This record gives sequence, structure tokens and C-alpha cells, in this order.
Amino acid sequence: MRTSSRPPRPARDPRPQGRTPSASPGPDPGGRTPDGPALGERGPRNHPTRDHRTGGLRALGVLLTATALLVTGCSAGGSAPGGSMVAPHAGSTPEELTRYYGQKLTWRDCEPTGFQCATLRAPLDYRRPGSGEIELAVARKEATGPGERIGSLLVNPGGPGGSAVGYLRSYAGVGYPDDVRARYDMVAVDPRGVAGSEPVRCLDGKEMDAYTQTDVTPDDRGEQDRLVGAFRTFAKGCESRSARVLPHVSTEETARDMDILRAALGDRKLTYVGASYGTFLGATYAGLFPDRVGRLVLDGAMDPSLPARRMNEDQTAGFETAFAAFAKDCVRRTTCPLGREAATAGAKLKAFLRALDREPVQTGKPGRRLGESLAMTGVIAAMYDEGAWPRLRSALTAGIDKRDGTGLLALSDGYYERGSDGEYGNLMFANAAVNCLDLPPAFTTPAEAAEAVPAFEKASPVFGEGLAWSALNCAYWPFGATGTPQRIEAKGADPILVVGTTRDPATPYRWAEALAAQLDSGTLLTYEGDGHTAYGRGSTCVDSTIDRYLLTGTPPADGKRCS
Repeated sequence: MRTSSRPPRPARDPRPQGRTPSASPGPDPGGRTPDGPALGERGPRNHPTRDHRTGGLRALGVLLTATALLVTGCSAGGSAPGGSMVAPHAGSTPEELTRYYGQKLTWRDCEPTGFQCATLRAPLDYRRPGSGEIELAVARKEATGPGERIGSLLVNPGGPGGSAVGYLRSYAGVGYPDDVRARYDMVAVDPRGVAGSEPVRCLDGKEMDAYTQTDVTPDDRGEQDRLVGAFRTFAKGCESRSARVLPHVSTEETARDMDILRAALGDRKLTYVGASYGTFLGATYAGLFPDRVGRLVLDGAMDPSLPARRMNEDQTAGFETAFAAFAKDCVRRTTCPLGREAATAGAKLKAFLRALDREPVQTGKPGRRLGESLAMTGVIAAMYDEGAWPRLRSALTAGIDKRDGTGLLALSDGYYERGSDGEYGNLMFANAAVNCLDLPPAFTTPAEAAEAVPAFEKASPVFGEGLAWSALNCAYWPFGATGTPQRIEAKGADPILVVGTTRDPATPYRWAEALAAQLDSGTLLTYEGDGHTAYGRGSTCVDSTIDRYLLTGTPPADGKRCS
């Protein structure tokens, strides 16, 4: 899921990548990695390793949030303002796309053992299919048996910006339930602009280090100007390094790529599991091609009808709810650095963050200090799964009691996909690129962002100010948004399973309720619990319900609840 303007992390590998904010220097909530430290989240059954994103937050399906304050911003694009997505004529394939739909994939063995890779061709610009093409990285793990093969199961961990191929290799292809992997070829394609599919690049490591430290709670006009300057620098870097692909990484274009892949795989209908932002991608596919929808699981759902500001504000409230749960758990422990009362824990954290705004602390990393923006990103990163709470407690204790920012910096680096070599993964760059195309910006001027701060602070006294300012990033994007908020009904589609978690920080539960209600064939499955997404997180009720749907096509009764 996406959300604000800082790059958050995906949440299913340690957390699926949801959709969330767009490229901003602060924390980014939501949907959407590989080289950061895992946060200790619970993975699905048989999951050998949780780090599918690099930071450890990704395995669970992630919607990048405003917490990656400077990098993520919200987006959920479509094309009909205030309306509903209209599908093309059922079964039709435009003549100019015939050569893409008719292509055969050439599979080759690739790492790890047992996987195969291929390249899918798609038009760079669907409005002008003859003007060039893009090559997309595809991977699969063939059905293991026993039992008759059902077909292909396409997976996406969220982001936007999460590598689906990386997720398949590290988690889905080996960690999904045995019964599911026995009957399906497990397949993934890196979305355009992501990882192996002409990845968007924006800044080098040193430039990103400076960008992610930008103050996202400006106290005066000078600090506002520096924040706007950072947004402009980031956007110009993306344009200069990725000019060819940057205008063509919208969710709608990626959904069209998925249909070409479906045809190339020889499947009559698409079977798909999408987490976090991956739910928006799956719903977009359903809106475009309802007659080609097979078994779709949308876990940690986004509401495509929301404009960017509302999406960011909702996600901000979601992270406050998650922090309240963390605080309630923390104050029960003698080692809690936030005191003994849950009601005052937020104020203590806020005071610590404001102190960092005035005077950053050392981290043990030469040349790198921990300021407010990086610390806030680190805290938000740990909100995706309660398994990360012990690590956050330790990091906050060191920061508050010893003025040692090493632990919070590590959490932030994982969220941003910063490697040990000082370079950053593609996640945050792709996240911003997709978000800024999918929806008009939440704010277009600093004055609008400043005016919205009180509403965001009401939603979250702890994170609101930073997330409000982070939502300004798409105002300076070099290309205008091609999508708009819209309802997705997908009339005529087979039953679609929408999954929502009641205390999900990145994709609020009401988003799942809204999407299930919009979809003509939507069925809502509720997980009463904490964390981002539900499948593979320890609920036998959730897992068995989703497995049964994937294996038989039979959804649960609408409104089923699990714990």
C-alpha cells in the first residue's frame, strides 16, 4: 500500500510491500526489501527466511508509508476522476498488441536451484505500442506435485517498488504452503521500473544519505525551502537517470503487463496473491480485465477510491494505532524507555524526536548521525509487525538513555534498503515514481501542507507533522499524474477474496471493507489482530481459508472473521 512521502517498507518478506507514500525523506507508511536487517517478523509456514526485501520488512507485503518521509507519497491511480474503472471489450486484444500476447517465454535455469527465469516483452507506452518496448524480468518455480497442476500463481509483495522476483525466490517459491506449491507454478514478474525490469534510479548513495536526513518538520521558512529543495533534487535525479521509463511505470501499465504475462504462461485466467500495494495492482487488473480474473487474493487491501491526501491521513492514523499497541506492550516491561504509562508514551517519544531535530546523536557510523527524520522512519518501520517491537525497544533505550542512534539508524536503513556499501536499492525510487503517476499529489504547495498539519497531528500526535510534510513530494515530480481516484467494481469477475487486518498500521481495515464493497464479486475475510497483512502470519483460520480458495476456487462466506 502506499501512503506518504517517505519510503516505507514492504511487508511480506519480512513484511509485504504495500502501497504507500512516495519518495520523501521522512517515514513512509504503506505498500511497498532486500538488503536491510530483518525485523524478526513472523513469516508464513515453512518460510526459511524472512527477509525478502532487504530490510527484513518486506516479507510480509509492504505498503510504503509516509514514514519514508521523503520518498513515498500516496497514490492509487486510475483514469476516470470520481468514477469507476471501465473494462475494455471482454476478450478483445488490440491488433497492435497481438505480437506481445503471442510471445513464448524462453525459460532458463537460474538461482536459487530449482527456479527458472525468462524475459517478457511489453510495449513501453500502451498509448503508442509501436514506439518502443520494455523487457520485464520473470521467474517461476514449477509445481512440485503431487496432484494435478492447476496453473500459474502470480505473486506480488507490494511497495510499490518491491521486487516480486526477489520475493518469489526468497519466500513465496519455497515458503508458501506445500499444498499450494504442489498444484501451482509459482510465478513473479518485476513490475516495470523495479529491480530486474529497467529499474528507476534517482540518487547515488551519498546523495540519498543527505536526502533521507532532510528535516521533514520545518520550523521556519528556511527549513521549508530546504525541504522543497530536497524534493526537487530527488525528482530531477529521477528524471536525469531514468527519463525513458519514468513516465511509464503506472499501476495501470503494470496491470496490463500482467495480462500479457498471463497469456504468455498459457493461462486462460489470472490467479494472483497480492499483498499491500499488490492489492491495488490486483484490483486494477480486475477492473481492466474482469473476464480474465481467476482466483485473486488481495491481502492488506487498499481503497482505490481515495485521493492521496485522504490516503495519507488514514495511514497516519493507522500508524498511531500501531504505536499505541506498541506503547501498551512496552510499558508493561521494566525495560521500557517510554515510561510506565501508555497514555504518556507518545509524548515521551515525540519529545525525543524533537530533541533529535535540534541535535542529532552519534550512531557509530562515521559521518552519519541520527536526526528526527531517520529516527521517525526507524520507529515506523517497526510498526509493521509486533515481532519487531523488542528491537525497537532496545533501539529507543539506547537512543533516549545513552544518546546512541545505532539501533534506530539500522531500522531506518533496512526500511530504505541501504546496503552495507552505502548504496540504496531501487525500492524507494520506484515507489516514488509509481505513486506520483498514480494519483494527483496530496498537496501542491508548502502552504497547503502547512495548513494540513493540524489534521494530520489529530490523526497522529506522534507522526502527523512529519507525514503531512512528506506528502508534498509529488508536487515537484517531472511528470503529471496519469491516474485519479476511482472505484473498482470489476463486474462479471469470478469471486475475489479481500483480506483485512483490524489493526493493520499501513492499510487500515476500513480500506479492506471499502474494496470488498466496491468489487462486484468481492468477499471480505477479516483477521482480528495486529500487523500488516494476514496470510502466513500465524492464523490457521486465515491460512486455511485462503489455501482452500486457491485450491478449489471456493471463497469463504462473506464477512468471515478469524483470530
